[in-house]
Amino acid sequence: MAYAVIRVRGRPEVNGDIEHTMALLGLTRVNHCTVVPEDPCTKGMLQKVKDFCTWGEVSADTLADMIRVRGRLSGDREVTDEYLRENSGFATVGDLAKAISESECRMRDVADAKPVFRLHPPVKGYEGNKRSYQNGGALGYRGEAINDLIARML
Repeated sequence: MAYAVIRVRGRPEVNGDIEHTMALLGLTRVNHCTVVPEDPCTKGMLQKVKDFCTWGEVSADTLADMIRVRGRLSGDREVTDEYLRENSGFATVGDLAKAISESECRMRDVADAKPVFRLHPPVKGYEGNKRSYQNGGALGYRGEAINDLIARML
C-alpha cells in the first residue's frame, strides 16, 4: 500500500527539522502531493509532519486520475500512455498507478517524471487547518478519505 501525502499548512513558524522532513518528502509548498510507500521510515516521517500535512491510503483509480490530470514530466509536459509505452515498462497510466499504489515502483522510476503533483485547493476548502482529521479538521491521518480530498483537488 502507498500513502498520498498533501501539505495543508504553509511556511511561517515551522520548525527547521519539520521543514527538512517535508523537503525530504517533496512537500515544499501548500497543496503539493507526493505518493510514498508504506514502511516504518515514512511512517516516522509522517508522524513528525502530522501538524502540517494530511495523508491516507490512495486507491489505484484515484492515483490514475491524479497522474492523468496533474502528473508532469520535465518541461511541464503531460504524462501520456504513449510516453509510458516508449520510456518505461508500463503500457498505460492505469498500470503505472496500480504498481505505485502497491509500492512496486515510484514516480521517480519513470524517466523525466516529476514526483510531486501540484494540486488545486480543494473545492469548498479544507475542513480546518489547525485541528486533526479525527477532531473535525484537515491534518493528520485520514485513511481512505484521502481519495475524496484528492478528487476535490483535481
